[in-house]
Amino acid sequence: MSKPKIILVEPAGTLNVGSVARVMKNMGLDQLVLVNPQCDPHASEARQMAVHGIEVLERATIVPDLPTALKGCQRAIATTSRSRTLPMNLESPRLALPWLLEAQISSALIFGPEDRGLSNSELNYAQRFVGIAANPEYPSLNLAQAVAVCVYELYQTSLQKNLDTSNSCANLQGEEVTTFSSVSVDSASLDTIEGYYQHLETVLLEIGYLYPHTAAARMEKFRRLYYRANLTNEEVAMLRGILSQIQWAIKSNRS
Repeated sequence: MSKPKIILVEPAGTLNVGSVARVMKNMGLDQLVLVNPQCDPHASEARQMAVHGIEVLERATIVPDLPTALKGCQRAIATTSRSRTLPMNLESPRLALPWLLEAQISSALIFGPEDRGLSNSELNYAQRFVGIAANPEYPSLNLAQAVAVCVYELYQTSLQKNLDTSNSCANLQGEEVTTFSSVSVDSASLDTIEGYYQHLETVLLEIGYLYPHTAAARMEKFRRLYYRANLTNEEVAMLRGILSQIQWAIKSNRS
């Protein structure tokens, strides 16, 4: 099975970053990506919290923005706890996260900054959304705690899929985890699909279907539609070919 990237967007706390590295090591994950961190991930406090996960911390990749962090990924799930205007189906970690573990699929699990969570524009890069159910009187989890809940569910799913009766941990399995149908390993990467979105927006603005002041809201709806389609590389190429032909036709009619 694949091992998802854990992406932290603009983390501000060195203690949180170190704690995330530790729990990733606990649960068998090793790809930590930090998007524009607002703290020093190599500070002594982070290293102290990482304990035996220090290698995860030291190998963490630092990137300037979320699209760069997702480069090459075919699937991405974002975590959120707040009600938003963006239409979304909020799922539990146990239901949604197994989708990231299918063989030969490059995937990522995205967490937002401690003070604000993920913005709508950042959520646009994800195909599915996870929320952690908690006491409604105080539902906000610390970043490291939220990561711990999610990677625990990922690890339990991996045990379920690779059940080893000689491993005593196998006896700790609870209720059966929901499974998902397999899809083509040729699924287009998120950066490939992002290129299509940019191309689509350009064409729709050019033909007057979109207007600059409403383009962002309309494009959010297109993203949700296409993410459900699980496009392959061939399909993205076909769609971009249609857009290119439209642009050629517009140019020919003007000349």
